[in-house]
Amino acid sequence: MEPWARRRAVAIQKWISRPYLPGTYDLHILQVIHAGLYYGPTSLKTSLCLKGKQMMYSLCEKQNIPYRNAKKWILSQDAQQHEELVKTHDFAKSIGVPINFIPLSEANAREPDVLAREAVLESPTTGIVDSHAYMSYLESDFQSKGGDLACHTSVQSVEPLSSGSRGWEIKTSAATSSETTTITADTLINSAGLAAIPLSNSILPPSRHLTPYYAKGSYYSYSAPTPRPKTLVYPAPTTGAAGLGTHLTMDMTGAIRFGPDVEWVDDPNDLSVNESRLPAALDEIMAYLPGIQKEKVQLDYSGIRPKLGKGGAVFKGKGDGFLDFVIRKEEGFEGFVNLLGIESPGLTSSLAIAEMVEDLLYN
Repeated sequence: MEPWARRRAVAIQKWISRPYLPGTYDLHILQVIHAGLYYGPTSLKTSLCLKGKQMMYSLCEKQNIPYRNAKKWILSQDAQQHEELVKTHDFAKSIGVPINFIPLSEANAREPDVLAREAVLESPTTGIVDSHAYMSYLESDFQSKGGDLACHTSVQSVEPLSSGSRGWEIKTSAATSSETTTITADTLINSAGLAAIPLSNSILPPSRHLTPYYAKGSYYSYSAPTPRPKTLVYPAPTTGAAGLGTHLTMDMTGAIRFGPDVEWVDDPNDLSVNESRLPAALDEIMAYLPGIQKEKVQLDYSGIRPKLGKGGAVFKGKGDGFLDFVIRKEEGFEGFVNLLGIESPGLTSSLAIAEMVEDLLYN
């Protein structure tokens, strides 16, 4: 039996105004299965991404969830960027993740429209997954084993009963009703995504409160038939950047998109797309795909990543501001597990996170 379905449970989706399935930035995410290249030697992001990647590929194969081992290229255009690629290569090798430089001549033969002036680093275990089908499978599996899913439901309050030793009282309300429903549970798992820190702050004492940060990323569609690479394409990582640059990904239909960029916002519901960000995105895209028809690149949608700060997305060393996942039992509150800052590679890590949470609760 899958770890998320071993015990009867109730899942409450924090309702934000749209009827999507589990998660809070759910369908506004890339559908990439990450290899685990950027997150440092001892982080939860690394360990859970590596384990989750294998679990994801295995589950997709077993349950016929659409996926493809698309591979990923990371490109350098000058000597400085090449140094970053070498660091990424050496780190991946040190943790056993397959990675290799490929000759520029081979890269040009395989993807003639992609420009790399200095080097191409290939990640052969990076892939893509139909995240909609994946979440639908999890929902169906959860419910078939006795789980209850309450969508369009807002959490009004969460109260520990005797610090959680007698369970938890959760008051909710449906979007279509003013009535309040009370649910009691032995354990509480806060995996509310964008709402996770506010929910945690409503339970924990002020000395343990955190400040949420919201990084909006805009995505850009491309309607022309060419160029249309079949490999994921990423620029070299930039020290201190909150994202991985405006990169090229694709979905299971082969439609390509670019993004996300990073725009800090105060409102986690602000999914408006910002036309003024398009010129800068085009400059980044044309650095590695110069043959695109610029007029065919259009703003598509945006998503928001739940952040614990404005630190970099790539680990560069101790004290560099890199922010890891926070997954922990909260001291003094029995049966309470917090999942905070679950951004990328959260999708890839999701099955491994489920196992970790089960181990924390039930060992």
